[in-house]
Amino acid sequence: MRTKRTLPVALGAALLLAGCSAPPAEEAAASGPTVTEGGLHYGQLSFEPCALSVPGLEAVEAQCTTVTVPENHAEPDGRQIDLAVAWVPARGEGEADPVFMIAGGPGQSALESYPSLHRAFSDARRSRHVLLVDARGTGGSHPLACKDAEGENAFTDPDDLSLDAARDFARRCLDQLDDDSDLRFYATTDHIQDLDRVRELVGAAQVNLIGISYGTRVAQQYAKRYPRHTRTVTLDSPVPNDLALGGEHARNLEDALTEQFARCRDTPACLENLGDPAQNLARVRATLEAGNLAPVDYRDPVSGEWRSDTPAFGDLAILLRMYAYQPAAAATLPLLLSEAANGHYEPLLAQSRMLVENVSDSIMHGMQLSVLCTEDGPELLANPEDAGTVLGTELIDFSLAQCEVWPRGERPADFHEPLSGDVPVLAITGELDPVTPPRYADAVIEHLPNGRHLVLAGQGHNVIGAGCMPALFAQFLETADATTLDADCLARLRPTPPFAGHYGWEP
Repeated sequence: MRTKRTLPVALGAALLLAGCSAPPAEEAAASGPTVTEGGLHYGQLSFEPCALSVPGLEAVEAQCTTVTVPENHAEPDGRQIDLAVAWVPARGEGEADPVFMIAGGPGQSALESYPSLHRAFSDARRSRHVLLVDARGTGGSHPLACKDAEGENAFTDPDDLSLDAARDFARRCLDQLDDDSDLRFYATTDHIQDLDRVRELVGAAQVNLIGISYGTRVAQQYAKRYPRHTRTVTLDSPVPNDLALGGEHARNLEDALTEQFARCRDTPACLENLGDPAQNLARVRATLEAGNLAPVDYRDPVSGEWRSDTPAFGDLAILLRMYAYQPAAAATLPLLLSEAANGHYEPLLAQSRMLVENVSDSIMHGMQLSVLCTEDGPELLANPEDAGTVLGTELIDFSLAQCEVWPRGERPADFHEPLSGDVPVLAITGELDPVTPPRYADAVIEHLPNGRHLVLAGQGHNVIGAGCMPALFAQFLETADATTLDADCLARLRPTPPFAGHYGWEP
């Protein structure tokens, strides 16, 4: 059976005025949840019970509905699309200002992302409702999935990774979606108008935003456009407004791997048993790029089926990139590199296949292109100094090739200007984040007098659930003051030790 080949770009992909006639929030008919004979209502929205579920995690009980909005907010009588909305009720009496959780990607579904973060919201949900809105073009909100020849969600043609093939794939995806989608209207600016429409409908004068990764761009843009309706902003692994998405992915990953590999060299058992991971990486890379390797039989880690494929550097690149996101996964990289350096490619292929399928299933590439090409394409440039890194310049070259044929929407003139003003902002980052390093949050907070940045030692990307962070998040929602938080409890966090063998790390 053919196995999809991978590009580092296909990973990081590892990552935007209502014209309707509803009354404004201050005049909404209901200011909170109510129960009537017709069911459960939150403001003007009627909800029905549902379950938010993803494989491997316990389902989250929620209430779901759809909200219809104009595809082009400037033409309220034009084509309409439905947005998937979920409400996870507060455990106690909910305050009037709910929490909007905004997913990353771009291209991820908020409803599908939430179950893995549900426990991180437990403290916050004592007194606040959580609202989830799938960004237009994702999940249940008119999804923009690009299909490959086998009808599967994909980023590109798995059999041809050339730039010409990337353009052709984007053209085919455009042809697939163009009949019922104007792809100029699926970017961040459109999404924040959808969020504000939902805010109006639930009758909330203000909301608390928590954005994760790309979602931090959405949160900043919302707070900039609707400061009167923004009570607090939490930025988990933030992206500065002035940064072109993807422009620094190669360098950031290289820095994170350097730090992770240094931890192995500083751990005698890891270095003695597995060797220097940087040297093993150089050896494996040279072998894989030289080619001429025989096919390798390995078992699919999900189905258990036997498969056969020829190892390629793309298989290694996806592991290095995606495993670097989380320290527990990054801790296994010295072992994986040692195995590959000794000619054992089965673990590399099996785990690479699993990651490619997970990423492909969770990202709507059409929406991602609408965001990237509208908002970042004009500033996105390949850095020649990245040529020797794991990701190289392929991610940027690939993205620019697809943007050559993808429709672009209008970007507000101040889009890339930093968020400023007195809105309370809590930024949190992981010390070892390979995609949004702590310096990004420093750049964001620099312009916010009521902002604060907390760096979580030894952590990676998306840190809202680490250690005592859920409790600090809940306290921030209660006080709307990040500067007075007592964050000493974060000092208990420790880095995950690197593996020293198949048994894990040594005590």
